Amino acid sequence: MKIALFPGSFDPFHNGHLEVVERASKLFDEVIVASLRNPQKGDPLFSIEEREAMLIEAIAHVSNARVVVMSSLVVDLARQLGASVIVKGLRAVSDFESELQMAQMNRQLSGIETLFIPTGSQYAYIASKLIREVARYGGDVSELVPPPINRMLKAIAR
Repeated sequence: MKIALFPGSFDPFHNGHLEVVERASKLFDEVIVASLRNPQKGDPLFSIEEREAMLIEAIAHVSNARVVVMSSLVVDLARQLGASVIVKGLRAVSDFESELQMAQMNRQLSGIETLFIPTGSQYAYIASKLIREVARYGGDVSELVPPPINRMLKAIAR
């Protein structure tokens, strides 16, 4: 069984992330979406528990995907879950540099390969940081995020 791990802070999860899950689900027997707290990204908009609940609802239609939360090294979680590959989405060339460095480090630490899935052009401009900013000021992000995430973002803007 080929298992892929798709890690990220997902604060919030958006349609670009969803596209990566859907595409990876066609390549692997199971896709595990792992939400983590990334201290490099500042204070999160949603708690890890809120993100877990939103992710579960947002990917419910993907029969071979599930959600976990993590607070360890990605490679340790991948080993623990039996994942043979780490999946990462790329929006632009600028993403590649840092993602390549992480992929090389992960391979050195564990031997686990990373598969980069370039996002479709319709999602290339979407970033969680931008969604957080627009949503905080009451802007409409409904076309950028799955419905469960949009509901939570609307609740925060009030």
